[in-house]
Amino acid sequence: MYEADAKFDEMRAEDGSVRPAYRDYRNWYDDQKSNVLMRKHRDAETAFRRTGITFNVYGENEAEERLIPFDMVPRIITASEWRRLTRGIEQRVSAINAFIHDLYHRQEIVRAGRIPERLLRDNPAWLPNMVGFTPPGGVYTHVVGIDLVRTGPNDFYVLEDNARTPSGVSYMLQNRETMMAMFPELFTRIPVCQVSDYPRRLAKSLAACAPAGTTGKPTVAVLTPGIYNSAYFEHAFLADQMGAELVEGSDLRVADGRVAMRTTRGYEPVDVLYRRVDDDFLDPLTFNADSVLGVPGIMDVYRAGGITIANAPGTGVADDKAIYSFMPEIVEFYTGEKPLLPNVDTWRCADPDSLAYVLDNLADLVVKEVHGSGGYGMLIGPAASKRELAAFRQKLTARPENYIAQPTLSLSTCPIFTRSGLAPRHVDLRPFVLVSPDGIEIVPGGLSRVAMRKGSLVVNSSQGGGTKDTWVLKD
Repeated sequence: MYEADAKFDEMRAEDGSVRPAYRDYRNWYDDQKSNVLMRKHRDAETAFRRTGITFNVYGENEAEERLIPFDMVPRIITASEWRRLTRGIEQRVSAINAFIHDLYHRQEIVRAGRIPERLLRDNPAWLPNMVGFTPPGGVYTHVVGIDLVRTGPNDFYVLEDNARTPSGVSYMLQNRETMMAMFPELFTRIPVCQVSDYPRRLAKSLAACAPAGTTGKPTVAVLTPGIYNSAYFEHAFLADQMGAELVEGSDLRVADGRVAMRTTRGYEPVDVLYRRVDDDFLDPLTFNADSVLGVPGIMDVYRAGGITIANAPGTGVADDKAIYSFMPEIVEFYTGEKPLLPNVDTWRCADPDSLAYVLDNLADLVVKEVHGSGGYGMLIGPAASKRELAAFRQKLTARPENYIAQPTLSLSTCPIFTRSGLAPRHVDLRPFVLVSPDGIEIVPGGLSRVAMRKGSLVVNSSQGGGTKDTWVLKD
């Protein structure tokens, strides 16, 4: 028996009927034999193991690599819902790019008093090296991931912005490929927008951001920290799908004012570097002197216009959760419009009144580190023990500026496959956005992350969450 335990279930309406988005899928599902579906479920897990789709979990004594659970029930979004999301995402990403440009130039938004100057002064992601410099094409955020949650039929909220190095797109692509291989009849029965052209779109978008004066077809390379990075599978996958070279820092050097990569024909110049290495490790001559992951001197070449780095160094300032709390003001400042996609209500613990409220209501709130990611360093008040609450209370009191707090949302649920049949689980959504001088493109779908445990609100892969294929229906 499918019993929704959330305020809003994406498949089943309050009266027990199946919502229009899921109707064709549910009719198909009800015609399937349970033993066949169970075999398909095992086949999918085997396929993911063979492909090597794993995620490294840091800080644990057990095995470093885990298989990301894949759920074979798609998350389905109607065409009209997607159009609304698209307008809101485009507005937000445009504002983020304009905001980052402003922070490294005149800082008009600070001068206007819309955000406090301390958010830059105390922010390690804000890079003085980028002051006064504009990347090729004026693009800072070439690839953006906007994390969305849903609480009702028309209620989508932005949970986080990922403007630095958003990951997960390879899982979106592999999820779709797996679904098409297992259930080809579904895609002839139900009109679903394709996502398989993302690598082609990415390559085209990156090439469009090549430095001025680039002749011929731009050379694009993907810079990875190496095989021990948690997202190495994705780095290798995207390089292969784009027809780009996968390189490590040791494969690159600066020569004659260009960044060149080692090939079988000697060193050849790179025009666009899609880097998956954090700012601090990008150039040991500029940032962390101990880094062996980056390229000595690459920042000098970049500032001289000899290479495009995607995403631009310093974009991580927009990922800061304290900055996130000002996004409604940021969107309105740069677009002249009210945000189409609202934020989740957020208390900035650096503010004494907000801190007092958070401390008084800690058991009911979600508290996050302003620079945290992957579900680490956060407190989910309703699920925390008295000891955990007391320990976090001390952290908040000691460093209030390091935290923000949000209400515990009733995230929407959608079905997953279990041995007992379909069961509701909480989900979020990360659509992927490509930005170039030619405009903004949003892949129709994205990565739906799902909490595999009943009642859990934590969907992060590093915290045991799984993924599922996201279908955007055609009109």
